[in-house]
Amino acid sequence: MTVNPSAVGPTRLDFDVIRELVEPGTRILDVGCGDGSLMALLVGTHGVRASGIEIDPDGVKEAVALGLSVVQGDADTDLVNYPDRAFDYVILSQTLQATRAPRKVLENLLRIGEHCIVSFPNFGFWKLRMQVLLSGRMPKTKLLPQPWWDSANIHFCTIRDFVDLCAVMGVEVENAIALNAAGTRMPFQAPWWFWNLFGEQAVFLIRR
Repeated sequence: MTVNPSAVGPTRLDFDVIRELVEPGTRILDVGCGDGSLMALLVGTHGVRASGIEIDPDGVKEAVALGLSVVQGDADTDLVNYPDRAFDYVILSQTLQATRAPRKVLENLLRIGEHCIVSFPNFGFWKLRMQVLLSGRMPKTKLLPQPWWDSANIHFCTIRDFVDLCAVMGVEVENAIALNAAGTRMPFQAPWWFWNLFGEQAVFLIRR
């Protein structure tokens, strides 16, 4: 079956960053791939050999309809079935916060892939801090639109939290990019506190 990237809707801001981090013609596994939009983009622009895993059966159906190789599975329980170094890149985009055991999931990603790309919303973003401070309620944004009682997100973290976790795990950060609310990229050389305050989301390229 031929992949049809033109059938995919508008892409997210982090997709453009991820696309720049992935080398053409490589093997990728997209964990929590949703409807396959990122996979289709990478197949269409980079000629990658893409596989995906998605917990939502509707997402699996949509991805398969695009001609993608996607199986239904749970990142928390099913990554153990993948062999070591089976892929050049394992991607976890906007999914880390929805896992039950983030560190265990990251351990598996780093085992399965030569490189791991992780993107996530930054809960330290200043607008989120202000919403909590002024309203006393869990914040909502374009990236985090659901109310707390109807959200799949269970482990929010900040950019600083993720950097600390990488240090605890002995993980090498090869590259990192933070995006502000307008999608403007903030330089890697900026101090972490600046990223943590003004970055609405972040993309990390890591390896072990």
